[in-house]
Amino acid sequence: MELLAPAGSLEKLSYAYTYGADAAYIGVQTFSLRARSTNADLYDAQALKTAKGSRRLYGAVNKFFHQRDYERFEQSVEELKAFPFDAFIVSDLGPARLLRKTFGDSVRLHLSTQANTLNSGAIEAYRDLGFSRIILGREVSLDDIRRIRDRCPDVELETFVHGAMCMAYSGRCFLSAHLSGRSGNEGDCAHTCRWTYKPYAKMTDGYEFALEEETRPGEYFPIIEEDGYTTIMSSKDLSMIDHLRDLKEAGVDSLKIEGRMKSLYYVAVITRAYRKALDALEKGTDEHEAELYRNEIATVSHREFSTGFFYSTEDIEEPTEISYVRQYLLIGTIGEKISEGVFRLHLKNRIRTGEQIEYIGPDILFIKDDLFSLMDMEGNRVETANHHMDICIKTSQPIEKGYIIRRSLAKT
Repeated sequence: MELLAPAGSLEKLSYAYTYGADAAYIGVQTFSLRARSTNADLYDAQALKTAKGSRRLYGAVNKFFHQRDYERFEQSVEELKAFPFDAFIVSDLGPARLLRKTFGDSVRLHLSTQANTLNSGAIEAYRDLGFSRIILGREVSLDDIRRIRDRCPDVELETFVHGAMCMAYSGRCFLSAHLSGRSGNEGDCAHTCRWTYKPYAKMTDGYEFALEEETRPGEYFPIIEEDGYTTIMSSKDLSMIDHLRDLKEAGVDSLKIEGRMKSLYYVAVITRAYRKALDALEKGTDEHEAELYRNEIATVSHREFSTGFFYSTEDIEEPTEISYVRQYLLIGTIGEKISEGVFRLHLKNRIRTGEQIEYIGPDILFIKDDLFSLMDMEGNRVETANHHMDICIKTSQPIEKGYIIRRSLAKT
């Protein structure tokens, strides 16, 4: 099975590949559903080719296109020939037609999960329109995947296996647009379902129940119940790392990790864990080692985990009772080697000598270090360094370019 990782920027793309992804997906300009991630632009074409190497790269063109968007895409689609995309992720048939007209019959089209394709009949229809892969709606169960695979053996099936779940059907949510003026269907979701709300009962304005959002005191949103569930809730996160065999036996071709808006640390740790687990399943590598990397998933910011809709709806229909859990802070990344034991340091957060940090790598679970030293580019010792400072780290630990530095958030 292909391991497909998210890339919200060129830097994250590089780390997705370094930490084990077979393929990665990145947004195409402003035409994807993560408009606030860096995405790809015309200046990145050569850099994308260099980062990609022999791996696969998919360009997301999966927002819902209004007429003005379609006309802008018409004007720029020819320029996409400069990019090293192996396929385009599309949810709208208009852009799909333009891509086929521009690139010819050789273009590979992957149908976005936004099309919420749930059955074999729809898959066959999209196959006949030229789609080679279907990214199934998140609502599809394992049993349905098996039945779809039996009836559609000539179409690749991709499914999300890790990351955030949306409270709406395949992400078709208007809550963000209603409360913040930012449309999730056009790539600008404010994640309003994750906000903190306080319940109020018997409001004087006629609502029996209402919610007050933490940062909007005095502004009440009515709760309308249907089938016992409220319409405003935060769903649990998806994690299928313990069920890869079931996904393989069901006929899944590609395992997709959600998270183009998430951190470099998230991309690296989650991709690495699934790489180890997948290799243990398919190549017979050390299962105990894979379990150690699997446990690292808990160090990344997340909500309660669930298995989504794969086995039943009971787990995912219950809202999470825990806000984000985070155990580590991303400090930075290791850059090029300057001299023996000395490396360029690309900082994301503050670092101080004497504190304990940890290095992680593609095949290094973690290495602790509290004896490192910091210096500027002239070799002068520095006690504290902040984000964007031009700094080096000196250590006796066996680290390499591409390693990540983190610090535990546990109170000592």
